[in-house]
Amino acid sequence: MVEEQIDWRKTVEAILENANRPFVPISKSFIQQPRGSKERSSVLSQFVTNGDLRGLKAYLLIAASASSPDTDNEWYTSLPLQTWARAFGCSETAGTRILLRLQQRGLIEKSRCGKERKIKIKLLAQDGSGEEYQRPASRYIRLSHDFWKSRFDEDISLPALAMFLVVLGERTPCELPTEHMPEWYGWSADTAERGLRELQRIGLIRKEQHLKDAPLSPTGITTVNEYYVCPPFDKQTLDSRRHTHETKGGEA
Repeated sequence: MVEEQIDWRKTVEAILENANRPFVPISKSFIQQPRGSKERSSVLSQFVTNGDLRGLKAYLLIAASASSPDTDNEWYTSLPLQTWARAFGCSETAGTRILLRLQQRGLIEKSRCGKERKIKIKLLAQDGSGEEYQRPASRYIRLSHDFWKSRFDEDISLPALAMFLVVLGERTPCELPTEHMPEWYGWSADTAERGLRELQRIGLIRKEQHLKDAPLSPTGITTVNEYYVCPPFDKQTLDSRRHTHETKGGEA
């Protein structure tokens, strides 16, 4: 009965507070394999094609919670299963299934530790290879904790969240021809278009249309869409917050 009175948002906020930084770094290899790879789609496409929104949100929160390595250079975080499930907004049984899916995708290792039924979750390489995790120093995106603090996580759809991660990984402004989505990211053009429309509606990105030379078209010009990340998720805001955070002695 006591558990039902606990606001799960407070658990999420406490996890972010303990992380001691304003954003979570996510390797671009989680979103897309580098140029020259045999297949460009990466582990993110597994969440999208399997309709696993809850698993994706859980993974992003876990990645946010592991803010520093231990003496063995392992990146992990430990909380009781009941706490993890509450943070994921589900039952302990569903929470166990979520962690199992993340482990099967090669993103985490989980084990029990201590006498408090704590679950130790160790991060693995974010490309799903199962290799040891290394905090990304290049080719990574920064997902601001405002994603949770402003409660965008509550209602965002899977297509929108996947496309938000894609846009964060591109230069701003970016053009995203959706017909290339199956080859580049591993999901359909329709999924991408639905995600982009939702992101505009909820204010995470904005779209501008511009004319562009197209010498082989009937008119010689074409209209292209350019997408911009909105504050506080944009590079300028994150750079400013990072500087302020470091000045106060926090971890970047």
